[in-house]
Amino acid sequence: MTGSFPRPVPQVGDATSARERREAPDGWAFSSETIAALGEVIEGRRDIRRYRPDPVPDELVTQVVRAGHLGPSVGHSQPWRFIVVTHQGLRDRAAAMADRGRLAQAELLTNDRAARLLDLKLEGLREAPIGLVVACDRRTPATGVLGRATFVDADMWSCACAIENMWLTARAYGLGMGWVTLFEPAELAALLGLPEGVETLGWLCLGWPDERPPEPGLQRAAWSTRLPLEEVLLRDRWPEGDGPVLAAPVSHLRGPAPERLTSATDAADDLLAPPEALGVLDRALSRAVALQPSLPEQVISGGPWATLVLAAADHPVAGLGVSAYGQHVTRDVTQAAVAGVSMGAVAAQQAGAQVVVVDAGVLGGAVEGAVAARVQDPQGDLASSPALSQADTARLIAAGRTVGVEVGARGIVLLGEAGVGNTTPAAALAAALTGLSVEEAVGLGAGADAAIMERKREIVSAALTRAGDLAGAGSQQLLASLGGPEIAVLVGVVLGAVEKGAPVVLDGLATSVAAALAARMAPPVQAHLVAGHRSRERAHAEVLTLLGLEPLVDLRVRAGEGVGAALAAGMLRQGLAMRALVARTSE
Repeated sequence: MTGSFPRPVPQVGDATSARERREAPDGWAFSSETIAALGEVIEGRRDIRRYRPDPVPDELVTQVVRAGHLGPSVGHSQPWRFIVVTHQGLRDRAAAMADRGRLAQAELLTNDRAARLLDLKLEGLREAPIGLVVACDRRTPATGVLGRATFVDADMWSCACAIENMWLTARAYGLGMGWVTLFEPAELAALLGLPEGVETLGWLCLGWPDERPPEPGLQRAAWSTRLPLEEVLLRDRWPEGDGPVLAAPVSHLRGPAPERLTSATDAADDLLAPPEALGVLDRALSRAVALQPSLPEQVISGGPWATLVLAAADHPVAGLGVSAYGQHVTRDVTQAAVAGVSMGAVAAQQAGAQVVVVDAGVLGGAVEGAVAARVQDPQGDLASSPALSQADTARLIAAGRTVGVEVGARGIVLLGEAGVGNTTPAAALAAALTGLSVEEAVGLGAGADAAIMERKREIVSAALTRAGDLAGAGSQQLLASLGGPEIAVLVGVVLGAVEKGAPVVLDGLATSVAAALAARMAPPVQAHLVAGHRSRERAHAEVLTLLGLEPLVDLRVRAGEGVGAALAAGMLRQGLAMRALVARTSE
């Protein structure tokens, strides 16, 4: 029997016929309106750095993640895992990691490019209400996934496609997204508890944007420009010969609340000045105002706004010839500070700051007029025995915390220290915290010569050998083994000040080491820290990088006693007054 019969049409899958596809090869296209909308979304995608604190509805977060889950994956393996982060503590710790990564990368660039990198705003990690981390589960052997036996990283490419889907979907809904990769991958993986074989592709900030850039941010910042299409479009193969040359392309403490960070930035943007006109100082001011919004009014009213806490102690290590000065100098400086005539005290007073002196163990008995927080047990010389007992370490931290709570309630806290020979334990702690070699960690010290520096290196090397493997040591253990009484007190001061929501301005190496130890105990501490200055010590620069901090000044100050912190406080005081008094714009 012959004749024409209808084509059997499948009830599932592709219902089109070969004839339909032959007669209309473009028949699968969307409407011109849809194509135009897609182009608009693609061209409008931006890497957003500033966010409003307003919450993002759960249904929108789900839509963004669902778009990622609809992405293409090699061998349909779907290796992505989406982690939605809203916990403020985790976001604070991630932001601190990114701050460190930003400084570390800047060290590798030319001066101009480093300055431009450091100008880029990373507060989105703290401001954006949602963090999204796309992790790639790579635990399946590549040979067991279709398409990965030859291109083993195709699973990571799949996750990158998922991110692009999410980014475009967020843009379509009016949400902002920023992709931050200034992390050490292993450190970010550890923060999120990822098992071995699961890798992250960085951190995505998600929230309502507090900027609407007309073009890519790095292009506007003159970092780079988009290449013409003809410069990246090749035919058949890579050009050779005369062809075109293509260039190789856990704590109760909190950081500043996102809405306060946004509010502080909003207020600064209202000033009759370009955004972030004061550069690094503007960022420190915004962080300080976010933590204590009343600071500008406190400054212009002439009321208490800052306190220098100077912790002083002597060290048995000074008897091993590591300093150019006799130990009596510690007591002299401490008494002068109580009288208000030491360098640190005078500098603090000229910045409008009060001074509190803590006697953490100055030789010759208690210093009259100082807060008593003295060691009770015998101290070691660092080289042959631990610097402090565990009991003394705990007592000193607790005493410092009490002081920190008291002064933190009044405004900004400046840190200072005094103690002949204390650059030696500070260097030992810096080496333990940063991994610097002894040669890199030990600096010359005030008034010292080459022979003294060599003795310091021998002592620090002996101390680190005695202490053994410190990889898993906690802050208190490090302090007991390698620290000093005044450093332990300052760790407590930082914790107490942060508990009261106060910004903390660091001075030199010893105070920065104390802050780093406090941040290990309570990671949100980092969001409260301001680097007053960077000294000439290599170890100081490394500790500041560990903390993710840029110094306000770089004058090679070596005075100690909180002088550098007080100089920076003067700048902060002027900046806060400007925030209060400079004319506002009408829009």
